[in-house]
Amino acid sequence: MAIDPRDTAAGIGIRWRGDTIGTIRREDNLALCTDAAMVLFYDIAGDTADHDDWHSYEHLHERLSIPGFVRASRWVSRGEAPRYMAIYEVTGIDVGTSPEYLARLNAPTPWTSAMMPRFRGMVRGFCSTVASAGYGLGNAAVVLRFTPPEGGEARLTEGLAAALPGLTARKGMAGAQVMRPAPPPPMTREQAIRGADAPQSWLLIATAYDRAALTAAMAAEFGGDAPPWQGLAEPPVAAPYDLHYVASAEEVARSPAHPPIVDPAGR
Repeated sequence: MAIDPRDTAAGIGIRWRGDTIGTIRREDNLALCTDAAMVLFYDIAGDTADHDDWHSYEHLHERLSIPGFVRASRWVSRGEAPRYMAIYEVTGIDVGTSPEYLARLNAPTPWTSAMMPRFRGMVRGFCSTVASAGYGLGNAAVVLRFTPPEGGEARLTEGLAAALPGLTARKGMAGAQVMRPAPPPPMTREQAIRGADAPQSWLLIATAYDRAALTAAMAAEFGGDAPPWQGLAEPPVAAPYDLHYVASAEEVARSPAHPPIVDPAGR
């Protein structure tokens, strides 16, 4: 695994709690607002500006109006990885099968229905946080996607949790978390329009306010043959992202459902 040293930063202290993998006490600090999230990676065919308008003005507002959705952020790749990463922080992975969420996905708006066929390479899934360090959301991210060996999830999680302090002890970092995927959510009308989604992998997401420091920290703690990766059939896939847009359910509750779009460019 190679991480470009021109890219990242550092932080605050590990939070990995519980006697079993995946158990985190509510009183411990978390790098995100909750200990679960839906994470997506994808590309868009055609005008990405049109996608950004739809995602910002309609889609995020719609999703954050669903019970259980807390905060959403959109990230744009700095390299050849899927252009977009979207993180929807939720109260629990059970939100993925809630009646309110499934009802929304099975009744897409006209704008959503027009957008869905343009999605390419969608990787989507709900995840639970199994290790966390630091706090806050920096404007620069590095994401590692990986698959533990069969039966090796506990050992890998312990190794990653043990390595997080070295990452978050560096100046410039915000938060970092290791996330384990849940079983894929059920097929819906939205997914049927765009085609079947690929299941989500395990993730290590680290953010910072200093990209150069983030890249250096990730390379030092998780690059090359770092101990946590020993035993993996394939090395982790690393990708840098920049924060593009963020909104919370509290903000959505205080704003109109469909704010007017004023575009002098006539898009």
